Amino acid sequence: MQEQYRTVARAGVHETEINRSRFICALAPAATEQEAQGFVARIRRENPAASHNCFAYVIGADASVQKASDDGEPGGTAGVPMLQMLTRREMRYVVAVVTRYYGGVKLGAGGLIRAYGGVVGEALDALGTLTRQRFRIATVTVGHQRAGRLENELRATGRGVREVRYAEAVTIEIGLPDADVEEFRRWLADATAGEAELELGEEAYGDA
Repeated sequence: MQEQYRTVARAGVHETEINRSRFICALAPAATEQEAQGFVARIRRENPAASHNCFAYVIGADASVQKASDDGEPGGTAGVPMLQMLTRREMRYVVAVVTRYYGGVKLGAGGLIRAYGGVVGEALDALGTLTRQRFRIATVTVGHQRAGRLENELRATGRGVREVRYAEAVTIEIGLPDADVEEFRRWLADATAGEAELELGEEAYGDA
């Protein structure tokens, strides 16, 4: 699995005008291909009078799903440069739709490639990106008498505390990079005099 990936920080829109044509790039994070396709469909519904609604998306931390569409522009002049911009920036779990309102001046193949790829790059710059790091979900089980202090120490040392549950014992769910597991085991044993249990769960991605 990938140790980390980059994605767009938030959904948003960036617009530029080139030779009287409006190029409006809508960007959004997308967890699945279905979510990406739903976003494309929504942008198309919102811009029925547009000359073109071209799209590109990359799904999967390893970029396993990549799709692009020129939506009537000359082949390879819209969707492909959009997709290339996303992959060049190492973006994942992201969808881009560029809506074009034709302004009466033809741009030529080279101009279209620069325009479609360029507006995606500008949108990424405007909206910002963030890095998500791979980690393992781990559960620490500890007695009530040690739980409060342990939770405080976990937060103070920057551990990603995800959830705390109180029952007969207290369980604290945290995110741990794989490389830190053994060091954390030793720290936990020292911090609780060996009274806490650590159980490793599934892998996920979170903010780096």
